[in-house]
Amino acid sequence: MDDATRNAHIERVKTQGFTIVENAIEPGLIDALNAALDRLERELDAKPAMNGFEGHNTVRIYNLLLYGGAFLDVPVHKSVLPIVEGVLDSGCLISSLSSIAIDPGEVAQPIHADDMLIPLEKPHRSIVCNSMWALTDFTDENGATRLVPGSHKKANPIYGGSYDTMPGAMPKGSVLVWDGALWHGGGANRTDKRRTGIAMNYCAGFIRQQENQQLGLPASLVKTFSPRLQELVGYSVYQGLIGHINKNSPQNILAGGAEFKPIWDQT
Repeated sequence: MDDATRNAHIERVKTQGFTIVENAIEPGLIDALNAALDRLERELDAKPAMNGFEGHNTVRIYNLLLYGGAFLDVPVHKSVLPIVEGVLDSGCLISSLSSIAIDPGEVAQPIHADDMLIPLEKPHRSIVCNSMWALTDFTDENGATRLVPGSHKKANPIYGGSYDTMPGAMPKGSVLVWDGALWHGGGANRTDKRRTGIAMNYCAGFIRQQENQQLGLPASLVKTFSPRLQELVGYSVYQGLIGHINKNSPQNILAGGAEFKPIWDQT
């Protein structure tokens, strides 16, 4: 992604709260992700959570990095991560990585903001930046994410309230990126086919992650990750301070990386 394209996407997130990157995902990666999700759903016997937020006809699988393979390519993808880093900063972390498959008959999810549980007055600087990977076409009819443009600059919505929304319609292989303060929700699936996406969510390095990456992923597995993916799951130190272990970085302790200088040694 060239700088002009990246900057245009970042600006759209800042002004309207979201952007769509079309043709972002390679066809081979889409096929590999779909195949892996089909296999996991069978092996885990994944079922709908049967609640008003996660849905009664929606299958979700969490902590996808645990299963390796194609999922390792998602957080560091060159068509998405540079935009997220521009919205947050390069010290951002993986907050969660999960799949969301909306089956026929599902109703619209309540409109919400992804950062509304964090007790900060709004508007505020971006602290969460999330993305939805379209592994099938996303349409108004099959449950494309509903969006309220510009709402990231407002206070939190009333959960379950009625709001004017637009569908984040996009072809298979596209990625929707949004500020975590944006009002949104999964759409209703009025078709006879499943809508499948991957929710790749990030947070600022000073925010607690939605999924506990350090306990949810065995250290033996994290050792096999690329250095950047190790940083993204939380083995980094934000601004030379947040997350250190005895003035050393978890990444160094894990596998012996480059020399680490805590903030005290940088001043």
